[in-house]
Amino acid sequence: MTRGTAGTQEASGADKNWRGWREATQDALYGPAGFYRGPEGPAGHFRTSVHASPLFAGAVARLLCRVDEALGRPEALDFVDMAAGRGELVTGVLAALPADVAARTRAYAVEVAGRPDGLDHRIEWLGEPPSGVTGLLFANEWLDNVPVEVAQVDPAGVARRVLVRKDGAERLGEPVGGAEAEWLARWWPLPGEEGLRAEIGLPRDTAWASAVAALDGGLAVAADYAHTVDARPPFGTLTGFREGRETAPVPDGSCDITAHVALDACAAADTTRCAPKRTPPGALLRPQREALRALGVAGARPPLALASTDPAAYVRALAGASQAAELIAPGGLGDFVWLVQPVGPVDAAALLVDVPDHEEQ
Repeated sequence: MTRGTAGTQEASGADKNWRGWREATQDALYGPAGFYRGPEGPAGHFRTSVHASPLFAGAVARLLCRVDEALGRPEALDFVDMAAGRGELVTGVLAALPADVAARTRAYAVEVAGRPDGLDHRIEWLGEPPSGVTGLLFANEWLDNVPVEVAQVDPAGVARRVLVRKDGAERLGEPVGGAEAEWLARWWPLPGEEGLRAEIGLPRDTAWASAVAALDGGLAVAADYAHTVDARPPFGTLTGFREGRETAPVPDGSCDITAHVALDACAAADTTRCAPKRTPPGALLRPQREALRALGVAGARPPLALASTDPAAYVRALAGASQAAELIAPGGLGDFVWLVQPVGPVDAAALLVDVPDHEEQ
């Protein structure tokens, strides 16, 4: 059965072919033969902001410099690239940093796959984030690949866990209970209408809280396709990608499996006193287009007069404007949301101050 039409049969304890989406996705993405262990990496299957333009890494480098200033230019400045793929972002950030900042920067790439050949020797390759980070932790399209359970409302109006087979077929299992039911009630309430679905983001909240806990001081940023509690998609967002095209999510290791992120829930995950449906003090949710514009990526076209005075410079500037436009475009990469979470004496809002278009880099 396909998504949205799952039956109401319970999986028997003896039938190991049916599993929750969280377990199935974990194996399909990160198991011994998982999708993310392939040699081509994410860039072989989908285009992220990192792959779209070096302007993205330049903007992240600019943010790291602002964090550096906010921290009083510490002797050692850390940059942690979560879900680093093949190290494209951390490599680009190091290349874009001013020499004096680069000399103090300790760079870390966090990824389940092995270290790529030829990676800059300055980059430490880790399976989990280091502790005691002072600087910037950046997670570009990480949380959407943290596996989650999927819930669906049955004919009686009960939210049940969706079970999936390796070929992508689905059926409904037991009612959602415990902490998962509490999460749904707070962050993704499901009316009793048959077929409505939700992705239970509790593992992402935990993963994000753990990543933020790695910081002694500085800033943690998660950039992802996201939604908030006032506008959850009624049938969820679970999908797959293979070789640059969206496809059915099949947990057999042949494709990426992803779902948009409830970033408002992640923002509240590391505080026990956060009021429901609000982000904690200091944390920001910003559309990517706003965040990148504040970091100098605006997509403004170069003046036409430059074409006659310096044609080569005009062509370069025009190419840069085109790349910037892709990064901030509505309906595309610009619709990503940044969760910006400060730790210690850092004002997140002050780090994302808009700059005039002519300062775009």
